[in-house]
Amino acid sequence: MYMTISEAWQTMLFLEKIYWCFAIPFSLLFVIQLVLTFFGGDMDAVGVDGDADFSIEHDSGISFQFISLKNLIAFFTIFGWAGITCIDAGLANWLSILISTLCGLIMMAIMAAIVYFMGKLTESGTLELNHAIGKVGSVYLTIPPKRNGMGKVQIKVQGLQTLDALTDSDEEIKTGGVVEVVEIINNEILLVKQSGK
Repeated sequence: MYMTISEAWQTMLFLEKIYWCFAIPFSLLFVIQLVLTFFGGDMDAVGVDGDADFSIEHDSGISFQFISLKNLIAFFTIFGWAGITCIDAGLANWLSILISTLCGLIMMAIMAAIVYFMGKLTESGTLELNHAIGKVGSVYLTIPPKRNGMGKVQIKVQGLQTLDALTDSDEEIKTGGVVEVVEIINNEILLVKQSGK
């Protein structure tokens, strides 16, 4: 015959009751956190102040964060269930506490590592114009001769880009012409020459 919850609670050891008090509520929080993460309700990034351009330009990814709310929830969830398992296996109290604590710490380390390495997967998004030097592109808007005005060039640098361009050539380079990037002026304008490629 099955015991009721209150009867089962009465027969438990004090340490087992403590483990159950950790396991149930933290498991619920863990499931809620998991659901919110998958469906876009993650709130870790809320409350960020400051200049957005500064933040983007100087973002080096997520640092390794061992102690965070997510990691603590994971710790207490695994701590509780590992402790209950150890008590049910008949291990001594000190060994149950040691094993459950180690299991919780390992889970925290795994969670922190996952977040850290996922943060390293992002790209900076900053266009590196120096990678354009020596590349060949096509003229999108006619480029006037002798740096008398700017035209536009389409070139493949971190994807297809349309960028401002000047030339030192004696003749204008018409739309559709093939050009090669020679230099970058002021970190934003391409200096090009006609290309025979």
